[in-house]
Amino acid sequence: QVHVVESGGGLVQPGRSLRLSCAVSGTSISTEAMGWYRQAPGKQREPVATIGGGGSTSYADSVKGRFTISRDNAKSMVYLQMNSLKPEDTAVYYCYGHGSWGQGTRVTVSS
Repeated sequence: QVHVVESGGGLVQPGRSLRLSCAVSGTSISTEAMGWYRQAPGKQREPVATIGGGGSTSYADSVKGRFTISRDNAKSMVYLQMNSLKPEDTAVYYCYGHGSWGQGTRVTVSS
């Protein structure tokens, strides 16, 4: 059974950085596309960044140049480095892969 667990969220001031982590157990992620999604209050869940099995990446326009997705296949981990955070980045962030979602980690950007 695939199990996905996110961590690293929290309260941060605008302009600061956070790194989210996604731990995947129960399977290898080496050939799987993995993604980060987010859901802000009152809004639908939306894709933030994806990384293919070969390492190719894609980003939502709203985070391009500020967020970086990466993966460590040996550790079955996926990361989201978030820089220059804005209040509009406030959301619950979810990791997705192998048909499974994590429980989410909350990011709040506020002064």
